[in-house]
Amino acid sequence: VQPVESGGGLVQAGGSLRLSCAVAGLSFDGYSTGWFRQAPGKDREGVSYISLGTGNPYYVDSVKGRFTISSDNRKKTVYLQMNNLKSEDTAVYYCAVGPDPYGLGPQDFWYWGQGTQVTVSS
Repeated sequence: VQPVESGGGLVQAGGSLRLSCAVAGLSFDGYSTGWFRQAPGKDREGVSYISLGTGNPYYVDSVKGRFTISSDNRKKTVYLQMNNLKSEDTAVYYCAVGPDPYGLGPQDFWYWGQGTQVTVSS
């Protein structure tokens, strides 16, 4: 299982981006996907999570109301819609796959993508 992220880029503050995570070869039942981010000099932090079987989402406080996580089981893809982006959202964003129910830390996920850069200019 190799998650592959796409959709990062440079956007002005207040703008939007949609990240995609393709997870081929995975039966969604029993698994979850998390989006994490890591800014320079900082630890990797969880942003949002979703149960691939039930669609149950979770958001950290800093992105609630701005980010939306969703999954398309037919396309084997998980999305992170990011609206009203702020400069503090600048980071490399990673998609990871783990068991369901999900934990909230990087140690709770098994398979990781290579990451996609999101840069928000103020």
